[in-house]
Amino acid sequence: METSFSLFLTMTAVTCALLSSTVALGADRFPVLLRQVAFIFLGLAGLSAVIGGGTVLIENSVITEQLPLGLSWMSWNIRLDPLSGFFLVIIGLITTAVSLYGPGYVREFEHGHYPLSVLGVFTGLFVAGMMLVVLANDAFMFMVAWELMSLSSYFLVVYQHSHAVNRRAAFLYLLMAHLGALMILLSFSVLATFGGDVSFEVMRHTELSSTWANIAFALGLIGFGMKAGLVPVHAWLPEAHPVAPSHISALMSGVMLKVAIYGLIRLVFDLLGPPQWSWGVILLLIGSMTAFLGILYALMQNDMKRLLAYSSIENVGIICIGLGLSLLFWATGHPQIAVLGLIAALYHALNHALFKGLLFLGAGAILHTTHEQNLEQMGGLIHRLPYTAFFFLIGSLSISALPPFNGFVSEWLTFQTALQAPNFDSGVLRAIIPLSAALLALTAALSATCFVKAFGIAFLGTSRTRHVRHGRETDWGMKVAQGFLASLCFLSGIFPTTVINSLETIPKQLIGQELPNVSAEGWMWLTPIDAKVASYSAPLVLLSIIAVWVSVYYLLRNIKKTRRVYPWDCGFGPLNARMQYTSTAFVMPIRRLFKAVWRVDEQIKEVKDETLYSSEIRYHLHIADRSWPILYEPLIYWVVWLARQVGQIQTGHIRTYLAYSFFTLLVLLWLIT
Repeated sequence: METSFSLFLTMTAVTCALLSSTVALGADRFPVLLRQVAFIFLGLAGLSAVIGGGTVLIENSVITEQLPLGLSWMSWNIRLDPLSGFFLVIIGLITTAVSLYGPGYVREFEHGHYPLSVLGVFTGLFVAGMMLVVLANDAFMFMVAWELMSLSSYFLVVYQHSHAVNRRAAFLYLLMAHLGALMILLSFSVLATFGGDVSFEVMRHTELSSTWANIAFALGLIGFGMKAGLVPVHAWLPEAHPVAPSHISALMSGVMLKVAIYGLIRLVFDLLGPPQWSWGVILLLIGSMTAFLGILYALMQNDMKRLLAYSSIENVGIICIGLGLSLLFWATGHPQIAVLGLIAALYHALNHALFKGLLFLGAGAILHTTHEQNLEQMGGLIHRLPYTAFFFLIGSLSISALPPFNGFVSEWLTFQTALQAPNFDSGVLRAIIPLSAALLALTAALSATCFVKAFGIAFLGTSRTRHVRHGRETDWGMKVAQGFLASLCFLSGIFPTTVINSLETIPKQLIGQELPNVSAEGWMWLTPIDAKVASYSAPLVLLSIIAVWVSVYYLLRNIKKTRRVYPWDCGFGPLNARMQYTSTAFVMPIRRLFKAVWRVDEQIKEVKDETLYSSEIRYHLHIADRSWPILYEPLIYWVVWLARQVGQIQTGHIRTYLAYSFFTLLVLLWLIT
C-alpha cells in the first residue's frame, strides 16, 4: 500500500509539473493562467515530490516500474529508492517555495517585451526534467531527462535575450552542458558495453577491470562536475545563474546542481562497484580547490547574484570533500566512517538547497523592488524591506556555518570525518586529509566574511541611490516563500538527529552500514562517532544564545539612558552614503593577500586641471577568473584554428566538390567490398 502510494505521488509530481508547463501556453493572452494556475500546479508537484520521496526515504523501500515510453523495443525504467527519494525531497522543497514566490515576481514581466508563455512552459519542463533524472533506472531515460533539464534551463537563462550578456551566458551554458552530457554518455557506454545492456540493474552487476573503472569514473566526474560547477569546469555557472530570473536562479543553484551531485553519487557509489581509494583522493583534492577558489571569487563580486553563484561553487566543493572522504574510508576498510562522510555530504546538499534557494529569492526581492543587483548601489534596505532583510540574515548565518543553523551541522560533520584520518595506515593519506580540513576551515572563515559583506553593504548603512531609497516590501507570496525556507534552515539546524536518522537509509543502501551512535545520548545530542570523542547539542546552543541575548537586553535596559548624537565625522556634517564602506573597499585586504588567485587590473588615474592640481581621480578595478586564460582561451584558439583549416576545403569550384564526391564514393565502395 505504501509502496504504490509513494509511486503514485511521485508520478503525480511529474504530471503536475508537465501540466504547469501545458497551462502556461496561454499565459501570453491570459497572464492569470501563469500566476494562478501554472504556479499552483508547480506547488502541487513540489508537495507530491516531498511526500512521495520522503516516504520512500524513511521506509527504506525500493520501487521499480516500467513506463510505456521510449523506443519500440525499449521502455523507460524508473526506480524510486532512498537515494532518489532524498533528492526528490530537495527538488520538491525548492519547487514549493518557488510556486509561492513566482506569482508576485513574474508580474513585472506581464507588460514587458518577453513572452510569459516561454517562462512558464520551460519552468514546468525544467522541474519535470530534474524529477525524471533522479527517477531514471536506465541510461537511455537518464540521458533523455538530462537533456530535457539542460535544454529547458537554457531557454530560461536566455529568456531576457535582448541583453548581449544573457545571450553569451546562455550559449556558454548550452555548450558546456552538451560537453558534459557527452562525457556522461561515454561513462555509461563503458558500463553498457561490458554489461551488455543500458539498464542500471545490469550495470550494478557488471564487473569492470581497474583501468575501465577508472575511465568510467573520470568521464563521469568531468560530465557531472561540469553541471555541478567543479573547478576548473565551472566557468558557465557565474555567467548563467545571475542572468536568469531570480526564481529560476534558485532552482538552478539550489536544485540543478544537486541533481548533478545525485548523478555522481549514483555512478560512483552504486553503479561502478567497489570504489578505489584514488577516486576519494581525486574528489577530496578537487573539492578542496573548488571550495577555496569558489569563496575567494565570491568575495570579489559586487553583483549580488554573481556573488551567490560563486558561493554555490564553494558549497559544491564542500559536498565533494564529504564524498571524497567517504570513498577514501570505504575503499580502505572503514565503512562506518565512510557512512559519516556520505551523510555529511548529503546533509550539506540539503542545507545548500535551502539556504541558497532562500538567498536567491532574497536577491530577487531586492531586484524586484529596487531594480538593483549591484551591491555598490544598495544600502539601508533593512528599513525598506524588513522581512526580506530578516530572512536574508538567516540565510547568511546558515551559509556562514554559524550555530544553531543548518550549515554548521553539515560542515561540523565533515570536519568530524576528516578528524578520523589517524585510522589510515598510509602516511600520505594521514597528511593530505588534515591539509584539506585546514583549507576547509579557511574557506568557512572566508564564507562568513563574504556574507558579512553581502548583508552589511546591502541592508545596513544608508541608501546610496534613489531606487533603493524608494524600495518597498514585496507581496505576501514572496515573503511567505522566503519565510518557508528560512524556517527549514532553522529547524534542520535545531533537530539534526531527526534529519540524520532519516538519511541513514541511504548509506545502508549504498555502503551496507549505518551510524550506530548518532543519537545514543538522546535526540538532543548529536554524537557521530562517540559521545567521548565529540558531541553537539543544537537545542542547548540555542537556549544559551537566547539566555545571553536576554541578559544583555535587561542589562542595557537598566543602564541610564544617554543622549543620542551623530558620531564624530571630522566636522563635515551629518553622515552620508559616501562615508560608508563600499563592497570593493570591504574586501581590499583579502584581495591584497590572495592577489595571485585572480587576474587583477587596477588603475588609478588623476585628471589635472590647468593649475596642474588633481581635479578628479578615477579608479578602475577589474577582477577576472584565471581559468579563462589557462583553460578556455587556448581551447577557443585551437577550435577556431581547426575551423579555419577545415574551411579551406570550401574552394567554391564545382570541380573540387565533384572530386570530393567521387573519392568519397570510391572509399565507401572499398569499405563495403
